[in-house]
Amino acid sequence: MYLRAVHAEYNTSVLLKFLRDNPLGILITALQSPKFPVIQCSHIPWVLDVDDENSGPEVGRLRGHMAKQNPHSKALIEAVQELSTTNGCLEQEVSVLFNGPAHSYVTPKFYVETKPATGKVVPTWNYSAVQVYGKAKIFFDSHNEDTGLFLQKQITDLTKQSEETILHSNGEQNSSVWEVSDAPTNFVELLKKNIIGIEINIERLEGKFKMSQEMGKGDREGVVKGFEALKTENGLKMARTVEERGALKEAKASASSEA
Repeated sequence: MYLRAVHAEYNTSVLLKFLRDNPLGILITALQSPKFPVIQCSHIPWVLDVDDENSGPEVGRLRGHMAKQNPHSKALIEAVQELSTTNGCLEQEVSVLFNGPAHSYVTPKFYVETKPATGKVVPTWNYSAVQVYGKAKIFFDSHNEDTGLFLQKQITDLTKQSEETILHSNGEQNSSVWEVSDAPTNFVELLKKNIIGIEINIERLEGKFKMSQEMGKGDREGVVKGFEALKTENGLKMARTVEERGALKEAKASASSEA
């Protein structure tokens, strides 16, 4: 992605937290195939596994799954089967795009300093996003023990993550959450035969918070007040995020001047 220095986020811990907080990512692949479109995209909720957040370029793994009937799944299986190796790994790099929950059009009217002074302002769009790049391993053979183990762990962990952090994030008792074991075992086994598993070793992370940091403090304050005045849930989220990223910008500038 295009990363202006003022918008870029390089802190691995911040980026990994972003993935955990926004687990629905768009898997993007470019696989040459006579049967399927070269570029395919699929929305998938992911589980993030991290051994050591300071481990270097390979900072963790993403685990997900898709229906076997999805043309994207069929293209992935085809690409793996064409390789001479039997480890299920793709040769091509894949990407997963994660978007933050708050994003919005920004009107020039919010720029309370620059607009009255020069009028040299234009509309823009504020948003946050993280892109993951790496190599993927595909689990698709329902007769393979590793596939069964991967899929069982995947659906169990994803359910636990979603129930506890998405639906019951307010500290509600765990006894109220739904678990995979609540469904009949033979039913779960049947469903597992109709999905594929995907594991991506993360080799590169890119993060961007485009939240008016390029503007001066007065204009940023105008953006905050403008979003607050909308009195909408998204407006309030935008106001808080613009404030947070603006404060980080000021803190970095202060640290640089003192160095």
